[in-house]
Amino acid sequence: MEFDKTMHFKVEREENTKCQEVLKDVYQSLVEKGYNPINQIVGYILSGDPTYITSHNDARNKIRTIERDELLEKMVKNYIGLEN
Repeated sequence: MEFDKTMHFKVEREENTKCQEVLKDVYQSLVEKGYNPINQIVGYILSGDPTYITSHNDARNKIRTIERDELLEKMVKNYIGLEN
């Protein structure tokens, strides 16, 4: 096994708007329930524990329709200006 090679990680996903809509819905549901939505979403992404997300307005089930690696990929691309 060679350890000097860089592994390629490629995630192929489709619907940018679906991801954005789900995050907005989840964000709004967390606000409605009085949570700090950024902290809760970050907690979910880092841990994978869906209990960070409220079940209000079916937000917990909605966020689980998107893979956490997909969320991270889109956030990084958006942060560095590669994606709307």
